[in-house]
Amino acid sequence: MQQQTRRSGAVWALIVTSAASFMAALDNLVVTTALPSIREDLGGELADLEWTINAYTLTYAALLMTGAALGDRFGRRRLFSIGVALFTAASAAAALAPGIDGLIAARAVQGVGAAIMTPLSLTLLTTAVPAERRGMAYGIWGAVNGLAVAGGPLIGGSLTEHISWQWIFWLNVPLGIALPPLARLRLAESRAPRPRLDIPGTVLVSGGLFGIVYGLVNANAHGWTGARVLTGLVAGAALLGGFVHHGLHHKKPVLPMRLFGNRAFAAINAAGLLMFLGMFGSIFLLSQFLQEVCGYSPTEAGLRMLPWTGAPMFVAPLAGWLSDRVGGRAVVTAGLALQALGLALFALVLAPGMSYAAQLPALIVSGVGMAMYFAPASNLVMSSVSPDQQGIASGANSALREVGGALGVAVLASVFSSRGGYGSAERFVDGVVPALWVGAGAVGLAAVAAAVASRGRALVSA
Repeated sequence: MQQQTRRSGAVWALIVTSAASFMAALDNLVVTTALPSIREDLGGELADLEWTINAYTLTYAALLMTGAALGDRFGRRRLFSIGVALFTAASAAAALAPGIDGLIAARAVQGVGAAIMTPLSLTLLTTAVPAERRGMAYGIWGAVNGLAVAGGPLIGGSLTEHISWQWIFWLNVPLGIALPPLARLRLAESRAPRPRLDIPGTVLVSGGLFGIVYGLVNANAHGWTGARVLTGLVAGAALLGGFVHHGLHHKKPVLPMRLFGNRAFAAINAAGLLMFLGMFGSIFLLSQFLQEVCGYSPTEAGLRMLPWTGAPMFVAPLAGWLSDRVGGRAVVTAGLALQALGLALFALVLAPGMSYAAQLPALIVSGVGMAMYFAPASNLVMSSVSPDQQGIASGANSALREVGGALGVAVLASVFSSRGGYGSAERFVDGVVPALWVGAGAVGLAAVAAAVASRGRALVSA
């Protein structure tokens, strides 16, 4: 009876945390295909439209570790529910926004809610699922996350084309209303042992990540040498340097720097940053290639990317099961290698007027590779630290991946602009191909980083 109750609790934890993570991951890219409709309804310049994406990324990345720290201190289930409620309210505000400024403000608040609920969802799932079944659970959780990240353009495009752009935000509301009471009834409350909120460390890491991401998201509009870009990058780097010093010398830092002395933890976080750099930037450009060069509508473009974006739903649970038997490092390394190969195949075959059949091998290889990465990577992060450190480890990993995503869009878009542009199909391809090679190289380096990760024992708290 007790075993059946625990199994039921694990299933409910998987449902609740996967649904919350789906909402947060979906809203990273769901707005991209809706921008023309938003501009038609609300007005605004190109820079304003970019901020409907960047405002979310900025607050999301900057506050991820803060959300994890607050959960460790005040209760993970409680803060998780607060994060879901805040995200849901902001989604409704975005759908009802009367102008572009209101939409940007609502998107920023959405990012705050997502930053609270995302790292805590993984910690709550880890607490609820027995160790011997976590690979499969992480596989399903990773499949849902991967589908949301990569399927954002399809979902956003379909809703915008067939209903209205407001529905990309209304979609979150019924789910967000249902999750807090479910969390209250089905999830056990947990805290870190002897928690103490590290206010100086939290301020340093939040300010540092804000500066870095602010610089990155402004790089394309203002140039890498622009005053606001350099100010954001330099100030952010200085604050993060102070955070590292604080983590080395403070008795109870929000993120103990000794965690990075664990090769498994350091390597899988480096791999996550590089993976998201290559993947986010590539999806951002390839979704536009299908519309700008191939002439597909947003819905048609999203459907044609399904061999890539839909693969996590089928492959990630299998990858999680496999990681329980052969080890997560081998599965993650193979997945990253396949993702790098898929992007390289895209770079080799991309051309104006190419057939969809010519794109399929790259789409399939990329999809399988991405799916093999998501689940075992989460398992490696959580198993590389002790249980009381899992909340902040999840926050650190999520923050680095978000920084990687912002960096990927900024860097690959800069490569695209320097070598090509939007003038014609030929010019677009001239820009996309070298950008994809950069993305493939980043994911290839991620595979190398994952390969050097060792299982090791989880670090024990001082």
